[in-house]
Amino acid sequence: MSVSDRTSGANGIVGGAATGAVAYVLGYLVAYVTQQSTVETELEGFNFFADLFGSDPIPTWQAIGWVFYNGHFVDTQVPSLVGGARSVNLVSQADGGSLTLLFVVPPVLLIVAGLVAGRLAEATEPVDGATAGALVLVGYLPLAVVGAFLFRYSVGDGTVAPDLITAVLLAGMVYPAVFGAVGGAGATLLSD
Repeated sequence: MSVSDRTSGANGIVGGAATGAVAYVLGYLVAYVTQQSTVETELEGFNFFADLFGSDPIPTWQAIGWVFYNGHFVDTQVPSLVGGARSVNLVSQADGGSLTLLFVVPPVLLIVAGLVAGRLAEATEPVDGATAGALVLVGYLPLAVVGAFLFRYSVGDGTVAPDLITAVLLAGMVYPAVFGAVGGAGATLLSD
């Protein structure tokens, strides 16, 4: 079996899927651990009024999902007072600090995932490594789609949620394919 067969075969797909899923979960956990107190503070005012008017408060874990997707340059859709929705990227609007770290977390984790996938596929050529690394998409994409629905919060007739199209295309497909491929190609430089 040639290296090319391994990178596109069952080992490459399983390795890519596993590392992609781990990268997604770790990315969310990093966002949760580093941003929990900031997000809870920001939600206090809204949740006070929500409770006052008999609505459910926004759970912190859902709001963390919004900033996690914002770190992939996926805007959060927020209903406006006059109907329709407006796009917001909470990470872009932050005044420096730890929130902007979220722009770095997904690429770094996906490069590492691609590197591991390339090593698991035993790739020795950069093209084979990039192919194996890009397979992190197999694990990342389904979680990105599920997360886009899981992080939805209903507000009256509208919802606050990551933009579904960019969540799928950008966070779910482009990010893992590109950064995973970079990591996978890099894995060949580390091979003996």
